[in-house]
Amino acid sequence: MLFPTFDFAIFFAVAFTVNWLTNPYRVAWKLSMLGLSYVFYGWVGWSYCLLLVGTTTIALIGGAAVSATGSERARRVAMGLSCAGLLGLLGWFKYYGFVSVNFDNFTHAVGLGRAIPLFQVALPIAISFYTFMALSYVIDIYRRQLQPARPLDLALYLSFFPHLLAGPIVRGHELLPQLRRRHDPRAVDYSRALWLIMAGLFKKVVISSYVSTAIVQPVFTAPAQHSAPEAIFAAWGYAVQIYCDFSGYTDIAIGLALLLGIRFPINFDAPYTARNLQDFWRRWHITLSRWLRDYLYIPLGGSSGSEAQTVRNVMITMVLGGLWHGAAWTFVFWGALHGLGQAVGHVRRKSRVRRGLPAVAEGPVRIWVQRFLTFQFVCLGWVFFNASGLSDAFAVLGRALTAWGSPSPLVTPLLALVVVGTVVAQLVPGVRVERLQAVFSRQRSVVQVGVLAALLLGITTFGPVGVAPFIYYRF
Repeated sequence: MLFPTFDFAIFFAVAFTVNWLTNPYRVAWKLSMLGLSYVFYGWVGWSYCLLLVGTTTIALIGGAAVSATGSERARRVAMGLSCAGLLGLLGWFKYYGFVSVNFDNFTHAVGLGRAIPLFQVALPIAISFYTFMALSYVIDIYRRQLQPARPLDLALYLSFFPHLLAGPIVRGHELLPQLRRRHDPRAVDYSRALWLIMAGLFKKVVISSYVSTAIVQPVFTAPAQHSAPEAIFAAWGYAVQIYCDFSGYTDIAIGLALLLGIRFPINFDAPYTARNLQDFWRRWHITLSRWLRDYLYIPLGGSSGSEAQTVRNVMITMVLGGLWHGAAWTFVFWGALHGLGQAVGHVRRKSRVRRGLPAVAEGPVRIWVQRFLTFQFVCLGWVFFNASGLSDAFAVLGRALTAWGSPSPLVTPLLALVVVGTVVAQLVPGVRVERLQAVFSRQRSVVQVGVLAALLLGITTFGPVGVAPFIYYRF
């Protein structure tokens, strides 16, 4: 069930009503929200609900076992077995096909024939997101940062429908306490919630859809037929498309949760204003970035060891982060590219400090150059992220380098305005956006309704017929 659909509008109207009617009765509220969340997830395919139940069961038993076990060694074993079970489910459904095909190709190449059965395993939507939430729950209990939750609380924590399909990846200490207490409907900032929902719809339905249709799909589908300017704008356009698609989803999810009295953490903070790749990952998909940092990079040793060890840890984290996004060599390459870029940046910053220079060069010109170069590197990575294979990605890059002088009918003034304008808009300080939201919140209800109605009319007018699935649903 997609957010920008009539079906979801009816669903959420029911969920909103049930939410506040049952709010004074916590068990009834949890049961109703759990049931609605499973209806929401089962709308795509009811068999997926069985996997969500299985993940919840493993996390529940694993968390209880870790908490109840006395010795440190036994706690570590319980945690390891629980994580292995969760990763086993994720690995089977998401990576079996990738591993089996590549292993089969290898055995054929060396003359061993077929060594592993090949069959198609359907990828359940959102499995990566709720698996990572389940993993953090068990690990946080092991680290004594979280107490085991009641079965009903844990089931709702993992399945709560606003975050279920594409995040944010919410930690146990952020969401579980909110599920246990009543919420005051008078304390909800309804105007901010509706503002976020409308902003998300505009980014997803209008900007992302337009850029995808106008430049990204045509170029990435048949790169050999397009010029260098079209290939370059396709790379820039995909940067805009995926940002508007994913941050738009996040805005809608945060707004929907807020209407139900629940607060989610932010997931984006003007990522294309970043001055280096490390800064980019502090701003892009923030909840995933901090998950990888806290549960992978730091346990590997982080930056506490030698430069070589730090580079190793960065590369492992980013390659696995790329593989998390999808079972394909394009995602592995994308992760490795970001890992290599961050490793070079780390070595360079350390070198500057050793020479008595600031870690990052300052000055207005340097800042703009850093932002420009970082954005171009990120767009280079997006080419591999979006391509259906490595050969297609290199074909797009090849056209960008060699196909000059050819006509570029797809690069229209409107397209250039949308692509450049979306990136430049991120330079607007967040405090100004917050002030604009505050001004909107202070208006009378009739004015707010009028503004929201005008925005909705604009979205339906300029948006395409039908709504494409969010990009991150496939992860």
